[in-house]
Amino acid sequence: MHAHSSLCQTDHLPRVQRIPVFRRAAVAGLIAALAPLSALAVELRAEVVSKGLEHPWGLTFIDQGRMLVTERPGRLRLVQPDGTLGEPIQGVPQVDAGGQGGLHDVVADSRFQDNRTIYLCYAEAGPGGNSTAMASARLAEDGRRLEQVKVLFSQRPKVRSSAHFGCRIVEAKDGTLFLTLGERFSRKEDAQSLDNHLGKIIRVKKDGSVPPDNPFAGTGKPAGALPEIWSYGHRNIQGAALGPDGKLWIVEHGPQGGDEVNRIEPGKNYGWPVITYGENYGGGKIGAGITSKPGMEQPLHYWTPSIAPSGLVFLKSARYGQPWQGSLFTGSLKFSYLARLEMRDAKMGREDKLLQDLKQRIRDVREGPDGLLYVLTDESRGQLIRLRPGT
Repeated sequence: MHAHSSLCQTDHLPRVQRIPVFRRAAVAGLIAALAPLSALAVELRAEVVSKGLEHPWGLTFIDQGRMLVTERPGRLRLVQPDGTLGEPIQGVPQVDAGGQGGLHDVVADSRFQDNRTIYLCYAEAGPGGNSTAMASARLAEDGRRLEQVKVLFSQRPKVRSSAHFGCRIVEAKDGTLFLTLGERFSRKEDAQSLDNHLGKIIRVKKDGSVPPDNPFAGTGKPAGALPEIWSYGHRNIQGAALGPDGKLWIVEHGPQGGDEVNRIEPGKNYGWPVITYGENYGGGKIGAGITSKPGMEQPLHYWTPSIAPSGLVFLKSARYGQPWQGSLFTGSLKFSYLARLEMRDAKMGREDKLLQDLKQRIRDVREGPDGLLYVLTDESRGQLIRLRPGT
């Protein structure tokens, strides 16, 4: 499929590689019109923290500078601050690995220091096929196993498909959990129906129960609407984060063109597959071929052609200088770069393409406790890379 095509493997980076932020020859004229000349000289140092990861997918920071990283085949690994990679952690839920499916996101609870709780999302097999599931677990004190594993949510229905699982987790400021859910590719029309979980974002409490203030949880909701649904009309959301405004922001894959950045409001319809800026693989309109319709939300930004965005973070720190603070970062799987989208008064400004010289698919990007950006490269021997400013 167009947005998910594999790229050839590359040699490992040296331990430190200097990477220009901008490809000067290609964009010098545009940058000169938009930014001070000093911005042209900005460089990043890419430090390989850990390597030899098999298609790493999600990253979270826990304690004492340590990290947890998922590998799509079904392994969860503990990474020490010096990059030492631990043996696979025992007790991970059974994962239905294949195609795009496997062990996906991992997020540490906001009170991890007290409760050692993490959340995982993954492809779960069952009658009818598979679907996205989310579980909570406690990381044992020795860091070698998971305890008290509990499935909090299972997407319905299960579908015989190896595509479009979505599967990003975000903890809201009120302690509830958002989970993004793909429409499984073959069931795109179901993204418009509220009686299923395909192409939705759901919101649940940490015990899996439904918050009473969900948009379809109260009286007067549409007949058959599932109460855990937060928003609908999505395709395949592989990046999600809380924005500076406290809202949930996402990036989602379009088909051939039409990848989107959306700011999510409860109960809203984000249009797929009725409206899209993309087209069918190989060409041809989707549905009526329209890009807007009353009652359906417009993206804040979209990419044509598709970049296959994955991972999402708003940079809070000033480690890279004020111009980057507050920017939105997402990885491109298709074109192998890190995108920086400038925010201006809650609107999208310019886009910079970073780390193109890595020539690796970027699956996830997070901000560490040190205020630096960390990226995962989705390769058979993937890497965890820390980005330092300066030469």
